[in-house]
Amino acid sequence: MSLQTIWHKQRWQRQIWLTTLLACLLIAILISLSSGSYQIGLTDWWQGLSETQQQVIWQLRLPRTLLAIAVGGGLALCGAVLQILLHNPVAEPGLIGISSGASLLAVLLIFAGHQWGIIIPAWGISVSAFVGALIVTLLLLRLSQRGQMGGSRLLLLGVAIGIASNALITWLLYFSDDQALREIMFWMMGSLAYGQIHPAYWWIPFILVCGWLLCQHRQLALLQLGAYQAQLMGLDLRKTHRKLVWAICFISGMCVALAGVIGFIGLVVPHLLRLAGKDGPAFTIPASIVAGSLLLLIADILSRSLVSAGELPVGVVTATIGAPIFIYLLVRRHAVAG
Repeated sequence: MSLQTIWHKQRWQRQIWLTTLLACLLIAILISLSSGSYQIGLTDWWQGLSETQQQVIWQLRLPRTLLAIAVGGGLALCGAVLQILLHNPVAEPGLIGISSGASLLAVLLIFAGHQWGIIIPAWGISVSAFVGALIVTLLLLRLSQRGQMGGSRLLLLGVAIGIASNALITWLLYFSDDQALREIMFWMMGSLAYGQIHPAYWWIPFILVCGWLLCQHRQLALLQLGAYQAQLMGLDLRKTHRKLVWAICFISGMCVALAGVIGFIGLVVPHLLRLAGKDGPAFTIPASIVAGSLLLLIADILSRSLVSAGELPVGVVTATIGAPIFIYLLVRRHAVAG
């Protein structure tokens, strides 16, 4: 079999995977728009929606569905890129402390606003989350580039930063009043209920950065070969790292600012795609976006359906799904290595 034949076969397989994921995402979107306390059946879609049903979909469910797609895809995208940058298959914004750092500064701003009687706008919380993600990411990647730590120790440093951030959040939680307490709990558990208040233009830079990151699969493929090989191929490592860091920080900060801390999506999705034998960035990056959107949308459907009176925090649902998968991946990796 020639190399050209193998390349065409692999390309065909990637297209089948992406088409399957997109089909599952479309089905999940339909279920998300139909499920809830006000049920909309298939016959209603076929015969025509009433005015009340149209209002429910356009004003409530469609914005929330689009938010789940954007946040889930953004988190999975950041996880896929971080795993290539750090050469660590278990790296993701939540596990290495990026989401915790973003959440800490956002919670600190909420706490300070209530203590001083200042109304904090939504963009202020988003900027603080971005700054927190930037600080943690630059610290980790700076240590990684200087060679002071290997992948395992760098991962442990990220976990330690996350633990320290959560400890500080707990202190702020203890000294908060009732209203601040509710807002801080939103950041700790993650929810899609409050991210819908942002206007549509808020997503323009988010979509542009995700689109730019999606087009960097060639640079990421070179980085996947290693720093030495990437330099031989003419890649400017410092410039490329700096651009990718800014993109990851912006996307992670926006996701935390709009939906709180939602873990495991950036870890589980790229890792599962890699276990399926699809390791190239040309496939992993777009497939991670679609699969991450699908996973968070399913978690949101479950959060709205499992409890009749109210809804569960979507971050709790993703953690419940992701934690057993993460344990399985670690055990499987250790068994294969042994």
